Amino acid sequence: MAETSTSLAGAPTSIVAREAEHFGALAGDWWDPHGASAMLHRLNPVRLRYLRDRVDQHWQEDERGVRPLAGRTALDVGCGAGLLCEPLTRLGAEVTGVDAAPELIAAARAHAAGQGLAIDYRACGVEEIGGQFDLVTAMEVIEHVASPEGFLRDLATRLAPGGLLILSTPNRTAWAKLLTITLAEGFGRIPKGTHDYGSFIPPERMTALMADAGLRVVDTMGIAASPARGLHLSEDLRLNYLVSAVGG
Repeated sequence: MAETSTSLAGAPTSIVAREAEHFGALAGDWWDPHGASAMLHRLNPVRLRYLRDRVDQHWQEDERGVRPLAGRTALDVGCGAGLLCEPLTRLGAEVTGVDAAPELIAAARAHAAGQGLAIDYRACGVEEIGGQFDLVTAMEVIEHVASPEGFLRDLATRLAPGGLLILSTPNRTAWAKLLTITLAEGFGRIPKGTHDYGSFIPPERMTALMADAGLRVVDTMGIAASPARGLHLSEDLRLNYLVSAVGG
């Protein structure tokens, strides 16, 4: 997608400047469910259903519990203005959110303050974060980074022993290209220029990339779309999919 650049500290970074600028320009109405990020608002409940199920299974939590992440730390990479960070906090986690766009981090901080939520937001790349976290998430991010291989290695480094990694991304299929780029971007449902089909990653390659990063895939689930059900979890991986992984 783009050659690897370097951070201010001189280390390789996952950040692609034009991607950060593109998403930063959307900060103003990020929390508007009918605004430019409306598709993310539709995706978020689907992702949360999957995440909650995987958390309950991984840590053998009571599925009826309201705070299954209590006492655990979570890192959301590419957090935007906090659509996932806020529910993770409500599920009990001590949450850190990082994003390359300072405009999004400013919007995230303002919204969290309005909700009375304490979330540690930072405008940087994952490689600049220290420490390890019980849960690491990266939703719709890996297709926007300079090096998927390096990005996954950085995620693996941030994952604590016994922790859980969950990410989502479009599949590299004609169906995903049609719905995500031709139709969604073409008709303004997603801001034009958001996606580059050449950066989409098929599940089999994702599994190999994770293995190279020292991660082991334990579950894969699709996100499908239909007129009757809208976006929903499915065994159909053609459009978009979620992956859960643990340290190898």
